[in-house]
Amino acid sequence: MIEIRKAKPNDMEQVLNMRYATIKSVCHLHKEYVFDKKFQNHTRSYYENADQTTVLAWNDNVPIGCATICYILLMPTFDHPTGKRAHIMNVYVDKKYRRQGIALKMMEMLMDEAKEKGVSEISLDATEEGRFLYEQLGFKASTEAMVLELPQY
Repeated sequence: MIEIRKAKPNDMEQVLNMRYATIKSVCHLHKEYVFDKKFQNHTRSYYENADQTTVLAWNDNVPIGCATICYILLMPTFDHPTGKRAHIMNVYVDKKYRRQGIALKMMEMLMDEAKEKGVSEISLDATEEGRFLYEQLGFKASTEAMVLELPQY
């Protein structure tokens, strides 16, 4: 039976493994690819310390899906008077379990929590495969932002 619930601190290894599986899938990396220690340490620190919620989908105590919402507090604007915004990341379901409503349920859980927290805008980056789901949930494509990427390494 599929269970979907918020991750708990003792789920850290499963959360990390699901994040790595997500990245490997989206970036078409080999299944045996190993992320460098610096990346692994930053990722673990983020999950331990950031304002975020991760949900995991389980089948018989084996994680089969995940999704994370990251909360961001910005200066209030007229359109977003609370300044509370969020970004959803790493929506992923193992291939064997796709098209069963698991991603939809995880998204609804995160969106409900965001509403309870007074979030006025949720953003996400969509793959072509996930776009239909997000459109069903009311997300719309946007070209509002400009981005400057600063080199880190």
